[in-house]
Amino acid sequence: MTRESERAVPAWRPEIATRREFLAGVGALLLLLSAGCAGGGGGSQGGSRAVEHRYGVTRISGRPRRVVSLGYQEHDFLYALGIKPVAVRYWYGDRDDVIYPWAEDEAGDVDPEILNMPFGQLNFEKIAALEPDLIMGVYAGLTREEYETLSEMAPTVAQPRGYVNFGAPWQRATLMAGRAVGREGRARRLVSGLERRFEEARREHPEFDGATVAVASYGNGEKIGFFSSQDARARFFTGLGFRVPERLEELARESFYGTISPERMDLLDADLLVWCQLASTEGGREAIEGDPLVRRLDASREGRVVFMEGTLDDALQFGTVLSLPFLLERAVPRIAAAVNDD
Repeated sequence: MTRESERAVPAWRPEIATRREFLAGVGALLLLLSAGCAGGGGGSQGGSRAVEHRYGVTRISGRPRRVVSLGYQEHDFLYALGIKPVAVRYWYGDRDDVIYPWAEDEAGDVDPEILNMPFGQLNFEKIAALEPDLIMGVYAGLTREEYETLSEMAPTVAQPRGYVNFGAPWQRATLMAGRAVGREGRARRLVSGLERRFEEARREHPEFDGATVAVASYGNGEKIGFFSSQDARARFFTGLGFRVPERLEELARESFYGTISPERMDLLDADLLVWCQLASTEGGREAIEGDPLVRRLDASREGRVVFMEGTLDDALQFGTVLSLPFLLERAVPRIAAAVNDD
């Protein structure tokens, strides 16, 4: 398996702003999909079914056997559902494959073909040669033109309505994938099981409830990125009870991220400051900790900072039904220690 070591999408990458909205939204979504409101029959055993998305409705018959996953982390949802795609899309990092530790058991020994297709550069000829019977693109940021071209090859599921590109919550993505492959019951169980894990974490850590969090990416230090509640990274923390400060939400507007100049680093001061994407930060953690503008933040001086490094950072960026349990187990103790730092 070969691929170039270039990022497939911009380094920055919609919406559950509060715990109440988080739970209510999931409940409503489960009710809708279990009632078949996405159109068509139930399809739980691989029968005919329909999946709604931004560009219309995709009708799928039977149990797909040659699934191509074009969403950057979408293969996680498929593996969780017991589906092994014939091809998955490379995203980032100097890795020989795209299967991360949390998905290794589900992926098994079957190696998918790795598609090195940066954002906006789909190789339609190569995709067609894979002879897919289903193409999943919930996290691919497909344009209408790309969707229409792919739909000529096989039934294609694009990103859902109502969310920015790459902004569908993991619950929505799991349920869409479950419906597409005819395994809705399994998808619902995955969602409810993970929801219970988040609920347990909130009960164990009431100090998270209502606390503010800024999730940031340092980059080269010239422009500081941050993530809104429409992004998977920040949404992990809102799922724990945190909230993104309104000032950052306003700066990001309708996007999942925003940028600030180093001189406005003060905008990142929050009850918890999280630095992610350290692998793409010039100088890594040391560069961040050595920046005088970072050091003067109250969060920095008081130790209310968490650095997401290595596989923790990867799990946060993926934000899937497989990576989030991995993250909950390993990151929550660090988060609690930072928030409770005296």
